[in-house]
Amino acid sequence: MKKTALCVVVFAYLVTRGASASAESRAYVTNEASNDLSVIDTASRRVVATIKVGDRPRGVAVSPDGSRVYIANANSNNLTVIDTATLTVKATVPAGIEPEGDPEGIAVTPDGKQLYVVNENPGTVSVIDTATHQLVATVTVGVEPETVAVSPDGRWVYVTNETSHDVHVIDTSADRVIAKIKVGANPRGVSFTPDGKRAYVGCERDGTVSVIDTAARRVIATIPVGERPVGTVVSHDGKKVYVAHGRSYEVWVLDTRTHQVLTKIPTQERSWWVALTPDGRELYVTVHGGGRVAVIDTTHDRLLTTIPAGTKPWGVAVR
Repeated sequence: MKKTALCVVVFAYLVTRGASASAESRAYVTNEASNDLSVIDTASRRVVATIKVGDRPRGVAVSPDGSRVYIANANSNNLTVIDTATLTVKATVPAGIEPEGDPEGIAVTPDGKQLYVVNENPGTVSVIDTATHQLVATVTVGVEPETVAVSPDGRWVYVTNETSHDVHVIDTSADRVIAKIKVGANPRGVSFTPDGKRAYVGCERDGTVSVIDTAARRVIATIPVGERPVGTVVSHDGKKVYVAHGRSYEVWVLDTRTHQVLTKIPTQERSWWVALTPDGRELYVTVHGGGRVAVIDTTHDRLLTTIPAGTKPWGVAVR
């Protein structure tokens, strides 16, 4: 082989290796009964680390640069901060000013500067500076807030409230509630389309998904989806919504244009929360009662495998 051709081959090999390395991702799964975090390598689909965290970990979020994982520990009323380079606990941070806040949902802004943490018992959201780990604001929301999501542009935070059956919209520039949107009964998971124009809310007691027009701040459609929908996530191309079900042991796939059910994917046990891999090709689903995580191929919408995790896996984030 000529020297020039050899150089081209070597260069292509190195580029391929670099692209592969940059595409590597991990799934972070909170196990609320074993008080730990399962770290899954998505390439090999195996657990590469199990990290002890606080008491009854639930919500989990990864910083935009992938360097930190934030975990809300409901019974400890604090947050665990994990360094992803070393897979060790970097800090333990109070979740808010309440002694028994019961933090659950957690989300980080796209710029990585703030955390929004739902405190179920007092009905508040703690706003925490990620650089200092200091509480910078407390926002009162609805009754029994469950989860939180930040819009793709970072301007709005949506908080679902289980008992007041609504979504509170927080303006991140002022950290204040600027709207309340009535949705179905017992809203749980909420997710945005990539363009931020729609939000999808799984309403557990109703067995529906509420579709919100984010500009008008109102529900424009209600989609029947079977019993106990919980987590929702929109595909990267914005064409599909994946909805995890706690009763039917399935993930339902909805068409965002027609609001029709495209298919139902069995997960074998109670499905809870959902997260897509960075390339959008796989969906990770916590199978709460089964102590496993289901992996779904989003190209063909079929179950690929399940991965053993800790006891009662709850939240999941992939980066």
